Amino acid sequence: MKLRDLSWAETLNREVLWASIRAEITTCRRCELHKSRTKAVPGEGNLYSKVMFLGEAPGRSEDEEGRPFVGAAGRLLTKLVESIGLKREDVFITNVVKCRPPGNREPRFEEISACSYFTDAIVSLVNPSLIVTLGNYAGYYVFEMKGGVRWLGISRMRGRLYRLKVLGQERAVIPTYHPAAALYNPQTLAMLQNDFTLIKEYVHGSEGEGVGLLKFLHGGNP
Repeated sequence: MKLRDLSWAETLNREVLWASIRAEITTCRRCELHKSRTKAVPGEGNLYSKVMFLGEAPGRSEDEEGRPFVGAAGRLLTKLVESIGLKREDVFITNVVKCRPPGNREPRFEEISACSYFTDAIVSLVNPSLIVTLGNYAGYYVFEMKGGVRWLGISRMRGRLYRLKVLGQERAVIPTYHPAAALYNPQTLAMLQNDFTLIKEYVHGSEGEGVGLLKFLHGGNP
């Protein structure tokens, strides 16, 4: 069974475009963050997945490796993804800012705006049916910057699924806490786990409609 009905040309074109985006990110000077980065962090995962996790900014481990979510918060994210029957390689993961802010400070709005040139390109390339926003800044990017919906903060927006038109396509969006916020906070972890049940219901619900999990993850629509 094919995971997705893609022509050879379309598959090659997507891989080529992703290579071009990655190359441009690694040499980007659109904001001041390039001055202090070790490695830019474009993102990684399945380019044909219909599930995207969108975080805020790389931390120290990510800056060293050039990969997203590889530190303690990343290990928690991987466990959460696996807890709902998926694997990390089934999804695509990136951040609204592709370079580490100094001292792990929060990203600034002008940095998010400058990097949206790349974030927009990645979302359009992968074209997910579901975007899971991790933290306030990812939520702000999807809801307010791209979806035209006022962002009221993660504590008020989490716990439900939204449908927004993002970059010309209607997409499901589930906002939740960044895994880093749950590392030492059992209450936040419990809410994060509850939000992942929404992701599970959305993704696995496609099976009940005759789509099938693998087909959904790699190109079907629920």
